[in-house]
Amino acid sequence: MTAAKRGAEVTEKLLSFSRRQVLRPETVNPNRLLKDFRALLQRAVGETVEVRFGLDASLDPVRLDPGQFESAVLNLAVNARDAMPGGGTLTVKTCNAHLDADEIADRPDLRPGAYVLVSVSDTGHGMDDATRARAFEPFFTTKDVGKGTGLGLSQVYGFVRQAGGHAQIKSEAGRGTSIELYLPRSAEKAVEPRFDGPLPLRRAASGEVVLVVEDEPAVLEMAVESLGELGYRTLTATRASEALERLSGPERVDILFSDVVMPGGMNGVQLSVEARRLRPGLRVLLASGYTGTALDEHGVPADLPLLNKPYQRDELANKLRVILG
Repeated sequence: MTAAKRGAEVTEKLLSFSRRQVLRPETVNPNRLLKDFRALLQRAVGETVEVRFGLDASLDPVRLDPGQFESAVLNLAVNARDAMPGGGTLTVKTCNAHLDADEIADRPDLRPGAYVLVSVSDTGHGMDDATRARAFEPFFTTKDVGKGTGLGLSQVYGFVRQAGGHAQIKSEAGRGTSIELYLPRSAEKAVEPRFDGPLPLRRAASGEVVLVVEDEPAVLEMAVESLGELGYRTLTATRASEALERLSGPERVDILFSDVVMPGGMNGVQLSVEARRLRPGLRVLLASGYTGTALDEHGVPADLPLLNKPYQRDELANKLRVILG
């Protein structure tokens, strides 16, 4: 499990760097995300590092994937902790900013205008010019063998680029480091969080039946086992045509849980459309291990619930909770 989880994290970071990660952006206030995240941040850096926040109360909203944002900040905090082995201060600041054309002359994909600046600074040993120039490269690391993959800062860089923003490093040897993330300001209003706290594990309430459509036997077996442990009854199919035959019959089906990319000429999105024609009101959850580019080719709508593979049982349970209301 540990090896599989580490492999999944490495793959996720590489996808993020190459801007092929599947994102579910929301319009949010970064201050709220950071405040909710502060306790975890303090645990990550340890007791020898003091965490300070300087959050601008008039901060503009931004549109981003909250999970990817928190992952990026956590990566920066862990790097800062490692740069302060004897302890120090980690400072997280936010403010509204403006990038002029001169500041982004080397970035033709960026537009001058209003941005939100999130900076993470430390009082550690800093970087020399050579290290700073390569810091965002995948697999580049100054840590000892076994101490890191060299993907932390590259994941941050990829996340910011995919969000349409800009990242830069300010650092001097012996004088600490500051990583600045410029995120485009959103004209939309920030959405309020839907839940006040962590979701309890959502178990089947009244014998709900899930039709699982998956062509990979090992993944199908794991999904059925997880759903069974959560109290759901399951039906299975290995391709879309088989699933439609089941849905045409009299059996109870509350949720269609389908892979996106399948053999047989019909993908999960097309299956969901046909399934809802047969059974209006049917709840649908899709799952995929493919990247955003591949999913775009299969026409996955942004508002259709999607579970990223590999997933754990609690992630599946939480998605089912949201779908069933």
